[in-house]
Amino acid sequence: MHGRFHIQTNGPGLTEFTDQVAAWVPNASGLLTLFIRHTSASLLIQENADPEVQTDLIAWLGRAVPRTSDPSMSYLTHTYEGPDDMPGHIKSMLLPVNLSIPVIDGRMMLGTWQGIYLVEHRDRPHDRQVSAHFRADT
Repeated sequence: MHGRFHIQTNGPGLTEFTDQVAAWVPNASGLLTLFIRHTSASLLIQENADPEVQTDLIAWLGRAVPRTSDPSMSYLTHTYEGPDDMPGHIKSMLLPVNLSIPVIDGRMMLGTWQGIYLVEHRDRPHDRQVSAHFRADT
């Protein structure tokens, strides 16, 4: 079984789409694979209880990989799409672009406080696509 999720982002940050995925997963056991079809965004399983976690993660990413306008990034050459573009590619290299989640009896085996997130690395809103594949146990 395969499908696709369209996720609207509002600039840098985490957008949770756990409920969309949970509604799509069949009532079966197997393995769910999610793959983001972009080079400046990522996927992440992260805490969904305290929004400060998301704030801190985005702040850390911004410090670890600043915009190209930061003097520490002056060595970068891919700068013509804006100061957030190449840093977005670097961030997506550092974070996962695919996730594998076990499913038992139609339920993703996420922990109590875990959610599935798309991480947007670019400054402006985007319509991102995540491909999904479910392989049932035989």
